[in-house]
Amino acid sequence: MNTNILLGILVGILGGGGLAFFVQNVILKKRKEQILKDAENEGEAMKKEKILSAKEKFMKLKEEHETAMKDRERKMQSSEDRAKAKEKTLSQKMEEVTRKEKDLEKIQSEIDQKHTAIEIKNQELDKIQQKRVAELSKISGMSVEEAKNHIMEALKDEARTGAMIHIKEITEEAKLNANKEARKIVIQTIQRVATEQAVENAVSVFNIESDEVKGRIIGREGRNIRAIEAATGVEIIVDDTPEAIILSCFDPVRREIARLSLHQLVSDGRIHPARIEEVVAKTKKSLEEEIAETGRRTCIDLGIHGLHPELTRMVGRMKYRSSYGQNLLQHSREVANLCAVMAAELGLNVKLAKRAGLLHDIGKVPDDEPELPHAILGMKLAEKYGEKPDVCNAIGAHHDEVEMTTLISPIVQVCDAISGARPGARREIVESYIKRIKELETLALSYDGVQSAYAIQAGRELRVLVESEKVTDLKADELSFAISQRIQTEMTYPGQVKVTVIREKRSVNYAK
Repeated sequence: MNTNILLGILVGILGGGGLAFFVQNVILKKRKEQILKDAENEGEAMKKEKILSAKEKFMKLKEEHETAMKDRERKMQSSEDRAKAKEKTLSQKMEEVTRKEKDLEKIQSEIDQKHTAIEIKNQELDKIQQKRVAELSKISGMSVEEAKNHIMEALKDEARTGAMIHIKEITEEAKLNANKEARKIVIQTIQRVATEQAVENAVSVFNIESDEVKGRIIGREGRNIRAIEAATGVEIIVDDTPEAIILSCFDPVRREIARLSLHQLVSDGRIHPARIEEVVAKTKKSLEEEIAETGRRTCIDLGIHGLHPELTRMVGRMKYRSSYGQNLLQHSREVANLCAVMAAELGLNVKLAKRAGLLHDIGKVPDDEPELPHAILGMKLAEKYGEKPDVCNAIGAHHDEVEMTTLISPIVQVCDAISGARPGARREIVESYIKRIKELETLALSYDGVQSAYAIQAGRELRVLVESEKVTDLKADELSFAISQRIQTEMTYPGQVKVTVIREKRSVNYAK
């Protein structure tokens, strides 16, 4: 019984397994067929898509090719049109050139004919001239060469005399136009010395103990030096110069503020932007007070009273101005004292003369920079602050910008010239002065007939002694003119140089 059951179960299991295997094979076969069918469909779709894409790309390339061909054809047509136009223009020009060549040949033929006629006439004239020369030689008893030399010498003397007369006329005319010539001389002087004076008057040197201080003044990434320049308006130049920093600015007051501020910052040791602004502000205030005090002290020393506070402050500002190395305040004090002495000798108002002398250059130190001559500007400032008309006229007329209306005006003008021209008042480098004097004398000695030459009056006059046997009076005039022209064109000098040629005849005999 058990065996039959087991057999039945085994048969059932085997039959179920076979059935399950059969069903699974059928299902797998159908799935395989479906997968193959799907793959075939997907392949067909991809094939169609690729064909469409290829067709679209082909059409696009075809359109681009057609467009490029059309552009090329258009450019070729344009080039062909330009070539035809150039060919046409060239043909026209060739025709015009051919026509002009024919005209030139015609003109050249006419010129040749005229030239031949002129040569014939010249030959006839030469024969007539030779005949006349022969007749003149026979009459005068001189050969042609002797007559030529005689005429040339006469013409040279006549031309030289005429030239000197013409030069004298020009010189006389120049004297009549003195103002014009004076302006020309001033402009030439400015051209020669402007750079040197600018360097001298626009730069100050700040000395330091060691080059380590330069780094502290510059600061991190240059912030300290930028802060100093912004606060003072002065350009600070830090270069390889040992133990020195250059302060560059046209305003001497600002340079002095920068110098004093740097001195205080370096002495204190604390250098940073906030401290720099504080020190510069204090220095400005202190310097303004010092300027005002200098002006008051100057007025007290000279015995000048009732001067407007603004004019007093300007007098103090003169301390920081200079002209050719001469301090402007010292110059004004000298002019004031000279004016007082001269006015006292002439019996004029001493106080007014001294007041005008002190204020005559007040126009050089204004707070702003109007486009006016300093004499006119000083006159306007004096009028603005209530000075008397005599003082105002003396200020405005000391360089002849306005007409002199009082006796004080010429006194101020003369005293200004005296103070500026006295020896040692205005600085000049000794080496350059000696070199200029030697160059003047050497230039004069290079001329034939010059015995000796002396530069006098600080190089403002050159006296040339010539040998009377070699140099005539007429040649002395020529020599003076020639030397002055060479000095003017070849040398650098301030003002003007007077050239005096001295010709002296000495006859010496001895009684034995």
